[in-house]
Amino acid sequence: MDALESLSNILNEVAENPLDVSIHARHIKLAQSLEGMEAEAVSAMEMMTDFVAAGDEVWLPLINAKEKALDLETEGGVEELLELYAHAEADYMSIPILQKHLELLIERHALYTSGEQLKPSTLGDVFSTTWTREAINEVVKKAVGHLTQSHKLWDAQRDWELEMLEASSKSERISSVEHVQALHLVRLRQPHSNIEETFQSYSSFTTNYLPPDQYEPLLVSASKIRGQSTRNYDRREPKEQALSQTGNSLEAYNLYTQYERKANHPDLFVTRGTYERAIAEAAKRRFNGEAGAEEVLRIFWSGYCDALRILEAGMDAELEIYRRAVRSVPGSGEVWARYIRFSERVSGSPEDIEDLETVAEIFNRAIDTKLLQSNIDQLAPVILARAGYEKRQLEVDSGDEDALPTLIGVVESGIAMAHQASETIDPKLRLEKFLAQIYEDAELVDSALDVWRNAVKHSQSSYLLWLNYTDALIKHRQFDEARKTFVAIPIKHVDWPEAIWEAWISFEHRHGSLPQIESCLDKVEKAQNIRNAKIAKDAQAEYAAMQIIAEAQASVPVAAAPIPQVVLHKEGDARMDVDQPAPERGTKRSAEEEVPLEGHKKARIEHKPPPMKRDRENATVFVADLPRRVTDDDLKTLFKDCGNVREVKITDLSEALVATVEFFDRDSVPAALTKDKKRIHEQEISVHLAWRSTLYVTNFPETADDPFMRNLFGKYGTIFDARWPSKKFKNTRRFCYIQFTSPDAAQRALELHGRELEPNLPLSVYLSNPERKKERTDQDANEREVYVAGLSRFTNKEDLEKIFQTYGHVKDIRIALEENGNAKGFAFVEFEDPKEAQAALAANNHELKKRRMAVTLSDPRVRARHTSEIGLSRVSEARNRSVRIKNLPPATQEGLLQQVLEKIAPVKRVEVFIDKQEAVVELQNPADAGRLLLRTEPIVFMGNTLEMSEDAPSSSRQSAASNQSGGAALFRPRHLGPSKPRAGLGHKKIPAAARPDGTAAPGTTSSVAAGSKGQDDFRKMLLKK
Repeated sequence: MDALESLSNILNEVAENPLDVSIHARHIKLAQSLEGMEAEAVSAMEMMTDFVAAGDEVWLPLINAKEKALDLETEGGVEELLELYAHAEADYMSIPILQKHLELLIERHALYTSGEQLKPSTLGDVFSTTWTREAINEVVKKAVGHLTQSHKLWDAQRDWELEMLEASSKSERISSVEHVQALHLVRLRQPHSNIEETFQSYSSFTTNYLPPDQYEPLLVSASKIRGQSTRNYDRREPKEQALSQTGNSLEAYNLYTQYERKANHPDLFVTRGTYERAIAEAAKRRFNGEAGAEEVLRIFWSGYCDALRILEAGMDAELEIYRRAVRSVPGSGEVWARYIRFSERVSGSPEDIEDLETVAEIFNRAIDTKLLQSNIDQLAPVILARAGYEKRQLEVDSGDEDALPTLIGVVESGIAMAHQASETIDPKLRLEKFLAQIYEDAELVDSALDVWRNAVKHSQSSYLLWLNYTDALIKHRQFDEARKTFVAIPIKHVDWPEAIWEAWISFEHRHGSLPQIESCLDKVEKAQNIRNAKIAKDAQAEYAAMQIIAEAQASVPVAAAPIPQVVLHKEGDARMDVDQPAPERGTKRSAEEEVPLEGHKKARIEHKPPPMKRDRENATVFVADLPRRVTDDDLKTLFKDCGNVREVKITDLSEALVATVEFFDRDSVPAALTKDKKRIHEQEISVHLAWRSTLYVTNFPETADDPFMRNLFGKYGTIFDARWPSKKFKNTRRFCYIQFTSPDAAQRALELHGRELEPNLPLSVYLSNPERKKERTDQDANEREVYVAGLSRFTNKEDLEKIFQTYGHVKDIRIALEENGNAKGFAFVEFEDPKEAQAALAANNHELKKRRMAVTLSDPRVRARHTSEIGLSRVSEARNRSVRIKNLPPATQEGLLQQVLEKIAPVKRVEVFIDKQEAVVELQNPADAGRLLLRTEPIVFMGNTLEMSEDAPSSSRQSAASNQSGGAALFRPRHLGPSKPRAGLGHKKIPAAARPDGTAAPGTTSSVAAGSKGQDDFRKMLLKK
């Protein structure tokens, strides 16, 4: 009953919103998931295809069901099935559907021509050789633009044509040979991935069916044709590789289509194929519910329409695309607007286009979808396209009395629809400006002013709206009304009051009397004081959180920090030094030093010291040519007299067995290099410095990932490893290390340095010399970046670039934006040199758009300690959109894991816990985290199937957090607690029992009393409090 009720509810939704693809998708998936509901599933698919375009995920099962149900021995059955194929192929390019159609044609033709089955007379010419040849050609033509998969159809066509050639009579043989020859030559002119196989096919055909004396000139001519097509494909091969490596991501398709649009000599053939593929992929992702796919699909259709117009594809081709586009994205105002302009453009053409809709018909269809009214950005283009048409008609035929009322009625109805759908107003004021100008051109001044009066009544927060209204009053010399309007503007609700004040003062200087000017200045000053007080309060809050990166910050709660350990040290115990310079001071003990207790012992709270920094590149040797049965112990035994071995990593590369041996001390490496040419299990090995076979690679395309880099560098030698940086602290890091099995391969790969993988993006490739690490990494990125707070919401990149370029070369500017596109109030400016960033600090307190900026050096590692915009702590908010991943392979790279996950959902940061073989992945929003958790398809990473769960804090963390919320924190770092009182002359030492939080101070005898107990006992004691 629940299932039937769900189906009933979805059917009601479909009836109310028949053009909503997401509802149809839910309907189909629900019907397919229920046993015994096959007929309902077919009905759901038919319902979707009746209203909107569908992909092969809908058409293939529908066609399969119809083939089983139809009688293909009757004319009606064949006609219905062929119409179904035509309908399916018109929606989106689909290689599987085209292949299935082609198989049907070939099988049916063979069935009837072989004599195996008598063809019904009612079929007439259907499935005859001539009819089948034309039908096959039409099917293959629909896929020729797919550069990497079109061969699946063309090869089948060629094989069928060769069969027909073999079976032809003598009288038909000459024309059949000419036909197959032309088929090959046409194909050679089309860029495609297996063009060499096509050329070989033509060579074999020429040998078998054409005179021997023609072979050489024909092959030379064909080779020239092939050369041009090969060059065309080679230019696109990096884009094709990017698609393959990113799983046909929409971003890769977007880059591909933009590349074709920006080409110096655009190729219509390739451009059409690229857009068809991009649109099909976006439609598939939309059907599967991927966020943002609908918007991308609209962009692709708009770009496709523009490309055909610019490349002059022809009116028939354009009309076909517009009809398909509005069926695919009926909620796209930009597509409807282009369709209206197309109809206007061709209506005056001498060419007769069959069934061309008029502008009014297209406009009415767009409005009748009821999908545009709720979004002014989709509604406005359609209204303006229709209004522009009516305006041009009015200019051509000014005697038409209905023209002006029709024009005004179109725009007014558009404004009314927009106001009815939303309380906000179009920030660009497109319809209001257009209508006001129409009234002014018609000398209807009062009506023009009424446009602005009605607009400000509807929305009082837009400063642009108020300025347009006052400008119109001033333009028509209604100064008193303009002054009253300035006074009446509700400043506290306006998004940019400074602009209003400036316009008011300017107005009074031009048109006001002395008392009016002074009154204006007094009122503005009073309002500014109130405003500035609020700004100062906001700035103080922003300054407290100024080191927080909104999009790439991970927060760790204090309760989640490791519980400090109390350890006893005897005098003379050696303590590990940490990488932290000691402050210069005199011999006087500082307040932070521990007080010795009980003579020769003292207790102190001590964090686990950070591990000594690894010097992997300087302390590692590479061992190659290893015997198959080598073990870690064999290598440790070989190098034991060279120094202490930290790690041995043996890797089987199928064609070779290699290893890296890392020492604790770089001084062990010279001795290790003497083991070159030594023998293990009677086999000679080679030993060399690891960095000599390692390349540092940067400045590659954003779409490049691990498979892309391995494919690019793999032709120079065997790749041992590719290491990618973690992005958990800085999401813009884009470099990697490629390590070969031999230094010679690395040297050969240096030829890639400077090669442009994309226009104006030369690849940087260097030997990974550790001595030049500072020159080739982004380790000083934090020193090159400044954080700018206190910005106006109307600040943009150009504003900041104009200010900061005076201090040095600005590499990048990142402004945090609200959903409406306005600035959140802070930004990050990155320079090429740390000295330039230091110089940029002089911009602190600089005034920009009536606001004073706060400029400091950036530090993305600072933890967030404030509340997020949705009311949760940033810790809680981050956890809501985080997923814990288990069953990771050993030594998982954070960068590699992030690449894999980014193909499924947008990732903010990844943190791997090697000891647990787990990771925490923070996504862009909770919805993305939910989709990842609900994903039914397994994610396999380096051979391991990943296990995903919600990122819940451990029990120890929860316990600690609950205790903290009770009032007394278990552990408070010194820099967060009250200052420690000084001891010595003039200062009275506060006893341990007097601490404000009621806990014993570190270093007291009460702590020592538990000295015989372990750390677990101490933790339990703390948790009981």
